[in-house]
Amino acid sequence: MPDPIQKTILQNGLTVISEFVPAVRSVSAGVWVKAGSRNENGSNTGIAHFLEHMVFKGTEHLSALKIAQSLEESGGNLNAYTSKEHTVFHTQSLDIHLKKSIRVLAELVCRPLFREEDILTEKQVVIEEIHSVEDTPEDYILDVFQEVLFPDQPLGSPILGTEQSVASFNSETVFTFWKQFYIPENLVLCVAGNVKHSELVKLSERYFCDRTVTTIPPHLSFRSSFGVSKELRQPVNQSHICVGTSTVSYRSEERYPLFALSAYLGGGMSARLFQVIREKYGLAYSVFSYTEFFSDSGMLVFYLGADPKKAAKAEDLLNVELKRLTEKQMSQSNVNRVKSQLKGNLLLGLESTQRRMSRLAKNEIYFGRQILLDELSACIDKIN
Repeated sequence: MPDPIQKTILQNGLTVISEFVPAVRSVSAGVWVKAGSRNENGSNTGIAHFLEHMVFKGTEHLSALKIAQSLEESGGNLNAYTSKEHTVFHTQSLDIHLKKSIRVLAELVCRPLFREEDILTEKQVVIEEIHSVEDTPEDYILDVFQEVLFPDQPLGSPILGTEQSVASFNSETVFTFWKQFYIPENLVLCVAGNVKHSELVKLSERYFCDRTVTTIPPHLSFRSSFGVSKELRQPVNQSHICVGTSTVSYRSEERYPLFALSAYLGGGMSARLFQVIREKYGLAYSVFSYTEFFSDSGMLVFYLGADPKKAAKAEDLLNVELKRLTEKQMSQSNVNRVKSQLKGNLLLGLESTQRRMSRLAKNEIYFGRQILLDELSACIDKIN
């Protein structure tokens, strides 16, 4: 039986990966641009995210309305997002609409127009998006946390940029970033679902362009701060508290014990912090932790929102639980429970073609190969 995961590098440099999932009628496709907010400099903060918006304003062959209708009219969807190290354009559709998905994705990344009048309009849209985040304290505090953790560098800058930086963008700013990073050698096209790899390769060769540059500039190395605190006073009802640290990278095997640590402390209703801070003492409605990994670093973050009069006690309880783990080993039963939780999350994720597509891309970008389920399970089994 042929391998369900296949990879081809086209002559133009585009990497094409597919995973055949015979039990579904859908396909999830994504173009991953290996450039995000970390590839910006001090003068164009937010340009990666702004460019993600701009490609939807029209391409050589598709108007903004045609782009919006392209998959929705047949029950599918098209969307995009920007992270620190990637910009991703993704679709989900019935398998019979694979051609349409690939054509639209290729139009977005290869043939955007960047008209000045569209840039003027979209700047206002993104500035309103920035305002929306600033009006949502539980989102805004995470941006502030990253700026404190990774100060004065792109890794700590807000992905959306600032109102001042976005207002300064013009067609030259956008085109320069696109020309530098949106080239086939810097793209990974992944599709998971009821897809034939040979058909996907033919469609990719037909619709994706040939365009090269001499070099793709790497992102800057990171530096992180420790023992730093920052307090913002705003007219909101809750105190929003974010605590965390820089950690290992996506490529480190130590991220598996870190997954387990985060799951134990803040990974759901049964997590230790939820049970203590919310269930036992009733000090917070929202309390959780999460990890985020980059090519050379990462973050472990804890968040809670509490009444200002109770915030100090809630934060004290958080610190008590963190200190407890440095002084006393977790019981074997808790270790086993968390490992079972991680394996369950992994297996449930395989039922989503979107999750499968994302795994294909991240494995290729960070490891240059596919990490199979048995290998992942073995890494989880090693946690002690």
